[in-house]
This record gives sequence, C-alpha cells and structure tokens, in this order.
Amino acid sequence: MNTSEKIGQPVDAGQETAPGITAVFISINDVAKMLNCSTRHVRRLADWGRIPKPVKLGAILRWVKADLERWATDGCPSSRKAGAK
Repeated sequence: MNTSEKIGQPVDAGQETAPGITAVFISINDVAKMLNCSTRHVRRLADWGRIPKPVKLGAILRWVKADLERWATDGCPSSRKAGAK
C-alpha cells in the first residue's frame, strides 16, 4: 500500500483474522498519521515493544489495523512482556 491509498484498505497478504475475514494491513506512514508522530518514531516504538508488532511482508512492514485499534482502545499498553529485553 502506498501513501496515496486510503488508510485501512485491505492488502492481500493471505492472513486471515477469522474464517472468511481478511486482515487489513496499514503502512508505517498510516501508523504515523494515526499516532501523530514521525515514521522514525513508529519504528522506535516497534523496536521498544511499545506498539503491536508489525508483520513483515517481503522487505516492508505492515501493521494489522485491528491490532492497533484494539491497542489504542486498551489505553496503549506496552506490547513487551514485563522483564523482556
């Protein structure tokens, strides 16, 4: 998905969230817009385990939109387990 596409459009990656329901993936640019931060900061948050883990599709990273929405609804808890490095 490139930046000219709308946020939340499905990307055919074969991942299913439930039978017959295809996951919607969003780009790092879309995540940055959702969080009102830079793409570099999104990468840092992912590296630190502060946001849900991205899915690697080839050489690019994508996030499952439903995971990010659930994370935001839950108050943006750290995705990293306590004591993990």
